[in-house]
Amino acid sequence: MPDRLSALDASYLYLEDGATVMHVGSVMVLEAPPEGFDVEDLARSVEARIAYIPRYRQRVRSVPGHLANPVWVDDERFDLAHHVRRTALPRPGSRAQLTELVARVQPRRLDRTRPLWEVYLVEGLEDGGLAIITKTHQAMVDGEAAVDLGQVLWDDAPSAAAPPGTTWRPSREPSLVELVTGAVVDAVRRPPQVLDTLRSGAGDVRATLRRAAGTATGLARAASSATGPQGSPLDVVVGEQRRFAVVDTDLEDYRAVRRALDDGPRRRRPAAQPRAAGEPAQLWPRTDLHDVVLAVLTGALRAWMLARGLGVGPSTVVRTLVPLSVEAPEEEPGLGSVLPATHVVGHLVDLPVGEPDPVVRLQQVSFAMRRGSGGRRVSARELAGVAGFAPPTLHSLGVRVAGSLSHRVFNLVVTDVPGPQHPLYVGPVRLRAAYPVIPLAAGQGLAVGVNSYDGAVTFGLNADRDGVPDLDVLAGCVADALAELVEVTGAVPGARSR
Repeated sequence: MPDRLSALDASYLYLEDGATVMHVGSVMVLEAPPEGFDVEDLARSVEARIAYIPRYRQRVRSVPGHLANPVWVDDERFDLAHHVRRTALPRPGSRAQLTELVARVQPRRLDRTRPLWEVYLVEGLEDGGLAIITKTHQAMVDGEAAVDLGQVLWDDAPSAAAPPGTTWRPSREPSLVELVTGAVVDAVRRPPQVLDTLRSGAGDVRATLRRAAGTATGLARAASSATGPQGSPLDVVVGEQRRFAVVDTDLEDYRAVRRALDDGPRRRRPAAQPRAAGEPAQLWPRTDLHDVVLAVLTGALRAWMLARGLGVGPSTVVRTLVPLSVEAPEEEPGLGSVLPATHVVGHLVDLPVGEPDPVVRLQQVSFAMRRGSGGRRVSARELAGVAGFAPPTLHSLGVRVAGSLSHRVFNLVVTDVPGPQHPLYVGPVRLRAAYPVIPLAAGQGLAVGVNSYDGAVTFGLNADRDGVPDLDVLAGCVADALAELVEVTGAVPGARSR
């Protein structure tokens, strides 16, 4: 019997349209190949890896009459060349030309008649390097049956393009009669799934999504009582065109800011800031690198809004959904964990863009993140070392959390995933930097993905082309906000590890 899509996975197919695509992407910038590396080498490497992940050779097949969710079936005409493609930048092959290519490639919907992923090898970068652009549909990446394609390509050491590990032969696709029969059998065995399917078809998917994602009774309660902020410059009518920008920063700057705050005198909480139950009076919680990243983004959003001439008052906030991994104290009945011993859960955080003091902004972000945490948050070092998972998959799981809530509840999604602090390789070529491409939800003009890797923190800013025409200004504000935070805290870069 073919694997049936869960209600959550099916919803990503039902809700997708020309303006709102449901795939997660990444841009990997590589050094110049030492002895040549072309699309055939990349294709061999991909073929060898997906031999162990059957989902990458399967396509979605609908059930007649929508009697049940679609099923995964082997693609009998699987063509690797359709999925692994070659393109090149015109001279001079600048960073701006690469981001413009990403902005054109990423919004295109994946072909539903084929496996839902694509890889592009981009040649012609100005320094002789290469780039790889990946697209993987959210319906595929559940962290169990399949991980994100970007993760599949990485190695801890340089390696030659290996031949396929197995000789694959597709299973026969089910007939229409078999699809209907399977739907009836599942209806008898699992009646609740039939109800989920009906809810999804009727558009009432939020309850189904929250349950299937296993993300968060706490977040669901927050969402049910929250009123989405009005008048945000990020609330736009999303079209089919995108802008994409990247920012490169130094991980040691974030570490230095954290040390400057946590090793120095503890600051008092403003009188207006409520104290959580059991928290020591007048002391802020310790800061972690997630908090510093969010504070930098808050400062960037503030500067960007001021540059636009928008009114920014003391109470101005940008409500943000921040998916993070936490250690689950115990597995709740009916909820499957999406990571071994951890859950990816969402935190609704009001980024205080109205606060002019960068240190106070950071303290407010840190306090808000602690109040919203459910379970022990997994540290960057622990998360980067989780076997079988890497930033691309964790970004995708974070987007699944965002998909479980109405976009009216928040203005922005930020996924921040720590990666390994040692070099990675795609075949024999060293990975220089990786930038997430987080999809836009309907009505939201910006999504931000953040990676840390090998001493750097990189931002991928994905925006609606018409709604955020000044994305380059926002990208510049990110670097400025970090520099400001380093300066005002007196942070001194050191050698302590994350």
